Amino acid sequence: MDVTTEAIDRVRRFTRFYTRRIRVLQEGLLGSRFSLTEARVVYELAQRNGVTAAELGKELGLDAGYLSRILRGFADAGLIVREPSRHDARQSLIALTSEGRAAFAAIDARSRSEVAAMLARLAEPDRARLVAAMRSVEDLLASGPARARAPQADCVLRPHRPGDMGWVIHRQAVLYHQEYGWDESFEALVADICAGFIKSFEPGRERCWIAEIEGEIVGSVFLVRQSDAVAKLRLLYVEPKARGLGLGRRLVRACIGLAREAGYAQLTLWTNDILHAARQIYVAEGFRLIAEEKHHSFGHDLIGQNWALELASGQAGT
Repeated sequence: MDVTTEAIDRVRRFTRFYTRRIRVLQEGLLGSRFSLTEARVVYELAQRNGVTAAELGKELGLDAGYLSRILRGFADAGLIVREPSRHDARQSLIALTSEGRAAFAAIDARSRSEVAAMLARLAEPDRARLVAAMRSVEDLLASGPARARAPQADCVLRPHRPGDMGWVIHRQAVLYHQEYGWDESFEALVADICAGFIKSFEPGRERCWIAEIEGEIVGSVFLVRQSDAVAKLRLLYVEPKARGLGLGRRLVRACIGLAREAGYAQLTLWTNDILHAARQIYVAEGFRLIAEEKHHSFGHDLIGQNWALELASGQAGT
């Protein structure tokens, strides 16, 4: 896919704005003796007890000759010390001296102070938006398959809060359009479901679970009352970045658990046959396909499916 000139210019504009805002264009970073690159090398050294120049260069993507000159200057200033590696005598481990750690501490303190001052000018909601946006930028620019995945244990399922419904509507509309080409009529359906949930919410018999990793929403699901005996699982979704962690199954099991606890006899759901990953979860958890029919919705010819789980027949899927 071709990258538009507008997108390129917007990214370049942002990098110019941000480098000016955090004052990295000055001769000495944060009033220190170090350039931006030198300060980053000091930072990396401060995070380790010892590292080789090769490892450091690979981590930072620096030219070996350029890094060597920086380290030579650090050594002359008494900021680093080199010791032979115990595992390979041909390699030297580089570590900060007490003077080097003091220099790092000064830069680190100034950086934290300036960032704190920048954030303090924002109201708490705007601060949260900024942090979430920065997390998104970092995640999107990370190296795809090499991106480290957070373990499932780091994912929290919480009840819904004000603002969550708007987010669920937005993300489902965007994701289903990107992945399946569904049009805005699907967004309207999701909006109707969310509005109905809020208007007729029955605590104890209904619930929305919002999945979060490090404060970022990565999925959700709803359990809604259809009748005294029947509950319905609705709007299951997991963000692409959180797939493969077992989160979809965890959300479905949360619905099954509450449906049993609330005394429902049956849990039903409606989906479409092209949603393969979700259907695999339903099958694994004991749901059975009870009906399907062709329909034209969301701008496409689809095959809708109704699934059901009999809750009185034992602990399906455990």
